[in-house]
Amino acid sequence: MVLWIMFANLKDATMNKSALILALLALIVLLSGCGGHARLPAQAGTGTDPELPQPPRSLLPTVKIAPAVGWTDGATPTPAANMEVTAFAGGLDHPRWLYVLPNGDVLVAETNAPAGKSGIGGIKGWVMKQLMKRAGAAVPSANRITLLRDTDRDGKADFRSVFLEDLHSPFGMALVGDTLYVANANALVKVPYQSGETTITAAPVKVTDLPGKGDELNHHWTKSLLASADGAHLYVGVGSNSNVAENGMHVEQMRAAILEIDVATGATRVFASGLRNPVGLDWEPHTGELWAVVNERDELGSDLVPDYLTSVRRDGFYGWPYSYFGQHVDHRVSPQQPELVASAISPDFALGAHVAPLGLAFNSNGMAGYGEGAFVGLHGSWNRRPLNGYEVVFIPFTGGRPAGSMEVVLSGFVDADDNARGRPVGVALDGHGGLLVADDVGNTVWRVIDSAGL
Repeated sequence: MVLWIMFANLKDATMNKSALILALLALIVLLSGCGGHARLPAQAGTGTDPELPQPPRSLLPTVKIAPAVGWTDGATPTPAANMEVTAFAGGLDHPRWLYVLPNGDVLVAETNAPAGKSGIGGIKGWVMKQLMKRAGAAVPSANRITLLRDTDRDGKADFRSVFLEDLHSPFGMALVGDTLYVANANALVKVPYQSGETTITAAPVKVTDLPGKGDELNHHWTKSLLASADGAHLYVGVGSNSNVAENGMHVEQMRAAILEIDVATGATRVFASGLRNPVGLDWEPHTGELWAVVNERDELGSDLVPDYLTSVRRDGFYGWPYSYFGQHVDHRVSPQQPELVASAISPDFALGAHVAPLGLAFNSNGMAGYGEGAFVGLHGSWNRRPLNGYEVVFIPFTGGRPAGSMEVVLSGFVDADDNARGRPVGVALDGHGGLLVADDVGNTVWRVIDSAGL
């Protein structure tokens, strides 16, 4: 505890370089084995009414990294019963996000955080960077979108090309008419697109800036993207610039929110706020409502706070940073805003503490083996004991609302020694009965299908 307090708040290194490095390495070792074990089973933090225990009192954060090791030759994740998984494409460079074009071509954003300030400063930030390296989350960004095509419909991509490159940590993609929009870490850009094109050489044109431009802190850098049904608006998920506003609310402008952008003018407004890190976005096909998966706050122990799946109301407020899961006040945040907390909306469905939900896709075109509901890619925890997430799950719905427990679709991303062979990120339906899953540690896009349909 003494080491963490000393280094987390250290501004100027007064010790000599060698001693500082040794002390930092000791801190990394300490943190890799520190923190309290979960008091509740993982499933207690799931569903429409999760258990929310009192936060533990501890000066030491819980840290448990699953070191990235990748897949051995021929190994795959484990599919649910009656499902089968194959590698749609391998040998990619940190594939994070997926977008299926109308002609069936699959776009893959090979990307990672941009170089620069992460939003966690000082020695604490440096230590966290080293821990993230062990988890496979600190590789340089390829800054490109790759096109994958399965020409013979055998479930494996037999053609690939660099579709768009020299981007700035690209993530979300959306096609509106003959224009492809890409959400970089710092701006929304667009390029012309014609069906069947395999490479775009036109220079991207900026539509509007996004939080993270310039040399600002950019803690949560991913910018997911979703178009409205009529193509008139784009919705961008923008994460917070901190854990719980420790950098001040002045750096949280237009953050921890879903932004609504007018395609014609680039005018931007906050559609909904108080969402710490909303990543996957999709339209619920029966109601037409916007839904999102959200990564909640850290450093409240292994049992708090559940990440979640929720419908998103226009002008709704979802608590961050002042409260979580509705109106449960986070007393670390000062000053509080009791009037705002009183309006905080409770999420619809808890996915579990620290599971890091990223990908979201509703089963809109009827993937065999699953009915109404949503597929979610759980990237996996780095701050819970034991590990949590590292799966693709399905949440059944009835009448446009969650109606049952999570079902595991794809697992086996962590081996018996708690090493990460892979980590699921984006998920997308391919339009041919398959679910595609981007794996940024395994550098693979997996395809899951009902084995009865093979």
